[in-house]
Amino acid sequence: MKGILLAFRVFKNTDAKTTNLFCQKFYGQDTSSHGGKYHHHKRGLLEDIPHVKLIRGVIMLLEKDAEKVIEFLKEFNAEVHVRELVLTPGDEKVLRRKD
Repeated sequence: MKGILLAFRVFKNTDAKTTNLFCQKFYGQDTSSHGGKYHHHKRGLLEDIPHVKLIRGVIMLLEKDAEKVIEFLKEFNAEVHVRELVLTPGDEKVLRRKD
């Protein structure tokens, strides 16, 4: 089975507000208000897509989900490198479990 390895980064000169918005929409975020009295979770794109985060800015996912993630990254003008790879049985098992 084929998979995709995505390496990406948001450029250095991106302001903090845009970087935070990217992280919220991509990874999701837990928030609280009134001194921790109320809790809320903002869902991110990757929460609905089976993936493995290898290190910061590098994720492995199934080929069928790659285009959706690449389009999202392009919206934030991220530098994206895409490589096709053959998944090991262990990788397939992990990605199918999250599917």
